[in-house]
Amino acid sequence: MSTFVLIHGSWHGAWCWYKVIPLLEQAGHPVIAPDLPSLGSDKTPISDVAPNTWAESVCQILDAEMDPVVLVGHSRGGMVISQVAEARPRKVKALVYLTAFLLSDGESVSQVAQTDTASQVGPNMIVDEDQGYATIRGEAIRQAFYGCCGDEEVALARLLLQPEALAPLGSPIHVTPGNFGRIPRVYIECLRDKAISPAMQKQMYGATSCERVISMDRDHSPFLSAPVELVGHLTSM
Repeated sequence: MSTFVLIHGSWHGAWCWYKVIPLLEQAGHPVIAPDLPSLGSDKTPISDVAPNTWAESVCQILDAEMDPVVLVGHSRGGMVISQVAEARPRKVKALVYLTAFLLSDGESVSQVAQTDTASQVGPNMIVDEDQGYATIRGEAIRQAFYGCCGDEEVALARLLLQPEALAPLGSPIHVTPGNFGRIPRVYIECLRDKAISPAMQKQMYGATSCERVISMDRDHSPFLSAPVELVGHLTSM
């Protein structure tokens, strides 16, 4: 059985996987779902988050594992798993991009996101340059992230979303064919996504080819709106 390492996206924490983790474990898969530094329950000050801080924290997790893992990155987590794959290619069995940023060498999340004119995130993001973080307008949260979710999931998210450090978002990643490029990649696109538009998702997995593309007729948060379907896709790999 594969060990799954689940990497959350912007403003979220490991809490977002709470429906997925028990389903994967019931199927016999060990699961690790960390809070990235400064997010979730992690108390790292945002001012201490450098461009590679999140990736380095995941590399430390992989260093403690005996066997290669399946790295799953949601949204901005896609940037993180690409960085980790470049740094620890022997520790990664496969990369799964869950409606995520699949960046080419030299691209940054901010650079790519700015070209996604259909996204509801950019127009509703509040950036505090002095404090080095960004937040999302409260009235846009449901539409951008949780369009297929129930009221309870949306209420939970409103309580738990936290400011996102800017430093990693504006920094270009560096990946090579010899490290990142040798690891099998799967992209799970979400066709009702309002945070990363379906067109942008297609553009990214078209530029960086994947062995498999899976489509879900869901929002940006299928771990909440369709956990059983999502786990079915993850365990079929």
